[in-house]
Amino acid sequence: MSGALGADANAGVEPVGPDHDFDLDRLTAWLQDNVKGFQGPVQLFKFKGGQSNPTFKLVAASGDYVLRRKPLGQLAKGAHAVDREARVLSALHTQGFPVAKVHGLCTDDSIVGSMFFVMDMVEGRIFWDAGFRDVPAPDRAAYFSEMNRVLAQLHSYDPEAIGLGDYGRRGNYFERQIGRWTKSYLADTDAGRDDGMDRLIAWLPTAIPEGDESTVVHGDFRCDNMIFHPSEPRVLAVLDWELSTLGHPLADFAYHAIMYRMPPDIVAGIGDVDPASLSLPSEADYVAEYCANTGRDGIPNYDFYIAFNFFRLAAIFHGIKGRVARGQASSAHAAERAAAYPRLVKLALDAMEACS
Repeated sequence: MSGALGADANAGVEPVGPDHDFDLDRLTAWLQDNVKGFQGPVQLFKFKGGQSNPTFKLVAASGDYVLRRKPLGQLAKGAHAVDREARVLSALHTQGFPVAKVHGLCTDDSIVGSMFFVMDMVEGRIFWDAGFRDVPAPDRAAYFSEMNRVLAQLHSYDPEAIGLGDYGRRGNYFERQIGRWTKSYLADTDAGRDDGMDRLIAWLPTAIPEGDESTVVHGDFRCDNMIFHPSEPRVLAVLDWELSTLGHPLADFAYHAIMYRMPPDIVAGIGDVDPASLSLPSEADYVAEYCANTGRDGIPNYDFYIAFNFFRLAAIFHGIKGRVARGQASSAHAAERAAAYPRLVKLALDAMEACS
């Protein structure tokens, strides 16, 4: 949820602390063997931000690279799967999708202490404000169109055809996701129960639209997870693929589109303003553009997908509320996120009511 914290907390690099100790000689030797054209010596910096997979900038004589590693220590099974990230990036790069080129994956923990991969460093702009207020008003709609086009491009790929047919489970995506987050919500008794969440849990399984689709989905497609060209409305690289899997494309699109209803202090959004006041397309026009980009006639029951995504986010924030109650939350912003939880429930309920 780094978009809620803004550029000050997330942009730039900082020195590598003792909690990320590297053996630079071992790393340099691996880079020489696995990164074509690499020339040392290499300097190491850590990117700021809340990435669950620590990410580093490598400055070498041959250029700049990015290293993304698993955290050190005991981890939950299946979590922090940088090998999955490297795999999806490699497959999509082959298709011409805007992602950084992966140079190699290292599964030998003895090199830097945990699994990692190295990819190109992509230079450009990251926008933390979903209103793109740093861009001249007449140009902002072009940035929205580019985000829309890129997500539609991702959803256009046949997973089997690009080597990702086994990248996740197929079918019954909403049933599985609703069940997962319902279980998480009910299990965390320290965070308490909420009448609104209980209503959503009762309604969502009964309202799943007909038609089952399965494509590669990003899972966290937001403006601040993209690097744009330094001066053009063009995405050079989509970042942070740790939530990617095979899933329903309309769930992925609606997660992106909730920016229209999202308060900007929770996650990057423009829910506090009229899009027209920012020279941006309306939500209805943005949905229509995605439909045109993907060959759809429309999205029946669109508000179901919005309700589902706000429910999913509310369940995540409910978990944060539980960790705060138990004194387990390590982030300084955890209390703010826990306080935002009721507003996410309300936004989910609003979308649910729009379906009735």
